[in-house]
Amino acid sequence: MAKPSAGEHIVQDEGAKLDFSQSMSYGDYLHLDAILSAQQLRSSEHDEMLFIVQHQTSELWMKLMLHELRAAIDNIARDELGAAFKMLARVSRIMEQLVHAWDVLATMTPPEYSAIRPHLASSSGFQSHQYRCIEFALGNKNTAMLQPHAHRRDLLAQVQAAFEAPSLYDESLRLLARRGLAVPATHTERDWTQAYSASAGVEQAWLQVYRNPKPYWDLYQLGEELTDLEDAFRLWRFRHVTTVERVIGFKRGTGGTGGVSYLRKMLDVVLFPEIWTLRTAL
Repeated sequence: MAKPSAGEHIVQDEGAKLDFSQSMSYGDYLHLDAILSAQQLRSSEHDEMLFIVQHQTSELWMKLMLHELRAAIDNIARDELGAAFKMLARVSRIMEQLVHAWDVLATMTPPEYSAIRPHLASSSGFQSHQYRCIEFALGNKNTAMLQPHAHRRDLLAQVQAAFEAPSLYDESLRLLARRGLAVPATHTERDWTQAYSASAGVEQAWLQVYRNPKPYWDLYQLGEELTDLEDAFRLWRFRHVTTVERVIGFKRGTGGTGGVSYLRKMLDVVLFPEIWTLRTAL
């Protein structure tokens, strides 16, 4: 019988559990059989695995982001800002993970992507219901974006709920109003399905916080958490458009948009406008 190796001695000395025939293992807890069998390639191309894993892991990060965003919005509505700040900080860090994920996808060259593109048919990240819920939660409401989910009643219900609910910024402005700041009523009680429009009155309310932060410290911190989040979101959009241009140039996207042209237009969408414009007025 072979003498136990140094590594085996370490495992034995540490008392590591090795028998999982009667108890839950790491793989059981995480349902790894289901997760690791979800990469169903439609081609024989080596690089299709990268494309699938990239997007599946992004969807998992987005699931966590939605979990945190929804909870942060609820906490702001209840004036529980301490918990909300932790959640918003986590969302910003998740966005950093999504930004760096483009670095991996960018290793795919145009010929490599062209080889798998026919197998994608009309599927596109443009159709991600989780991403749509994130955009709606951040205030970028667009009725047309409900339609890609009309074929799935369960997904449409989720997207519709996010579409009809107050956004993160809507709840932030309602909080400012509850604290006695002069936020216009047009921005605290409105049709939440409409895209947000910037307001000079809202900017003045934020300016009151930023010009004298000490008595409004938690609102000041909220403003900076929103700034961090949109900053990270802008970086994600920028890396998205540059990666797409690097890989497919100016070809149309599989989802039917102009690809790079559509993504460049989205770079101009500002989620929390007064948080940015107030800096000029300070």
